[in-house]
Amino acid sequence: MKTMRPRAVFVAALATAASLLVTGCGSGAPEAREGDGTLTVWSLEVQPDRIQATQAEAEKFEEATGIEVEIVPVEEDQISQLMAAASLSGELPDVIGSVSLGLVRSFQGDDYLNTDAAAAVIDQLGEDTWASAALELTRDGDDQLSVPSDAWGQIIVYRTDLFEAAGLTAPDTYESLLAAAEALTGDGNYGISLASDASSAFTQQTFEALALGNNCQLVDDGGNATLDSEACLHAIELYERLATDLSPDGTQTVESTRASYFSGQAAMTIWSTFLLDELAGLRNDAAPSCAECEGTSWLAEHTGIVPRITGPDAGGIAGSYGEMTSWVITSSAAEEDATAFVEFMLSDGYSGWFGMAPEGKFPVRSGTADDPSKYTDEWLAKEAGVDTKAPLAEIYGAETIDAMTSVPQNLARWALPQGQGAVLGPLTAQLPIPKILADLSAGSIDAATAQEQMQQAVTELLEGLR
Repeated sequence: MKTMRPRAVFVAALATAASLLVTGCGSGAPEAREGDGTLTVWSLEVQPDRIQATQAEAEKFEEATGIEVEIVPVEEDQISQLMAAASLSGELPDVIGSVSLGLVRSFQGDDYLNTDAAAAVIDQLGEDTWASAALELTRDGDDQLSVPSDAWGQIIVYRTDLFEAAGLTAPDTYESLLAAAEALTGDGNYGISLASDASSAFTQQTFEALALGNNCQLVDDGGNATLDSEACLHAIELYERLATDLSPDGTQTVESTRASYFSGQAAMTIWSTFLLDELAGLRNDAAPSCAECEGTSWLAEHTGIVPRITGPDAGGIAGSYGEMTSWVITSSAAEEDATAFVEFMLSDGYSGWFGMAPEGKFPVRSGTADDPSKYTDEWLAKEAGVDTKAPLAEIYGAETIDAMTSVPQNLARWALPQGQGAVLGPLTAQLPIPKILADLSAGSIDAATAQEQMQQAVTELLEGLR
């Protein structure tokens, strides 16, 4: 079996990529090649333990098929440059793993995808075994762009003990969220710790989670900005109230929102499911610090989660922000070998793949035709954590576990259902919405002005794509 490229060689590849991009332009991918018994697989899972887990599954595939696999770890912020360079040199990888929804759409625009091969994998393994939301988010009309693998969700976490003491219901609606935040703010404590960092995509993700719950959409099917809707105004007004009066003062970041909840200063926060192992004290570098927490899973045991909030304008259409990663088969891949590998990673190799980080890798393929809950059941038994490991099902109650496993079915995203996924790249790169939310949180502008600015910013981004 081929070994992974040494780091020095990988860094050299970056230099080659930069050189190629200076001397050439365009992005069309080379034609598919004939299979020669080897596959090059790029993976965006670059942490050492995740590289090892990926390598272990690749070795099992090689033993079963005789097809050699070279796993190449690639940083996500370098993938676009490397793909353009590889395309110009006729050396695209065969398969790419852990590709985000935005990157899938970017690859589509650059003609890097073999959509027929992706559809063949889905068909072979059984379309009904995937969460319907996962397939919808990875399709463009009749084209299956990628093979969805796993997901994480943006969730509301809240202190069940404080809620019970105050007679509050779970914060699963705009009304109950605001009521709880107001009731639990006082005496130096806050109802919620809400992101307000102008430079962070985390702030946009937090707002999108609330906005999708009220069916506030970014664009329509015609590619027009729609943040000027009443549903979006109500989402912005909620954000304003929570961030200005009911959240700690100053800029709230991905780190500070977690710290406020972990210390007991805030009764709620909005974070990704990657928080779940940290809540349980399984990571020494991000452990709860409240008086009752030290060295125990106390905070996890007194935390409830809401995977999806519903606003007053949702009209039965409420989604929850999340990110989903996919396997991509490229347009120049040795199709038969690449398809076999991706099928393996969604079947025999699937448990090992999502088991590398179960707190943030919920299987979007729940099982097989013969065993519909096979992979969900295996997920429940996987150990999460870094310094200490334990199955999440041994720490969290049945209600919380049920909420976690519902994440794939609740997934939604701006722009993708409307076929306007191309706007997500510049939206994330330029971050106009977090900048506006930061001004809103600081009290520099009001909700109506924030809405006007958001609508204008997205309109300009869309015009730049035409």
